[in-house]
Amino acid sequence: MSDLPYRPNVGAVLFNAEGLILVARRADMPNAEGAPGGWQLPQGGMDEGEDPRTAVLRELAEEIGTDRAEIIAEHPDWFTYDLPPELIGKALKGKYRGQRQKWFALRFMGVDADIRLDLDPHPEFDAWRWVPLAELPSLAVPFKRAIYEALARDFAGL
Repeated sequence: MSDLPYRPNVGAVLFNAEGLILVARRADMPNAEGAPGGWQLPQGGMDEGEDPRTAVLRELAEEIGTDRAEIIAEHPDWFTYDLPPELIGKALKGKYRGQRQKWFALRFMGVDADIRLDLDPHPEFDAWRWVPLAELPSLAVPFKRAIYEALARDFAGL
């Protein structure tokens, strides 16, 4: 596992006008209503040489169908996580041991109808909802929980 690199990645904590954040249900876990990891934040890989701020808006457009957002904060740290052993060689196309992530807080500038999961022919998500930021850690799979705890703590003042 240690021979594999980390995949460069960006993530979005998207706040609506009421201060709730968007989480989306993974399309490959449609029956995971209450299961950790069934719901997650939008995130995705960075293209080679791509600026993280550009990448996070691109990922929003690709994953939730809109980039109607403005960046309001950038987490100062890059986070890494390792995949659990049973996912090595399977998840992330088998090419990575985990991900190295830069996270952003964004303000949603659109309306709920702008969120369109149906625009991608192979969507990552099949449902979405707004939740309180404090609920975020309880939604995470164990190997991402420390990151979601840090985001909930560090973006709480937004």
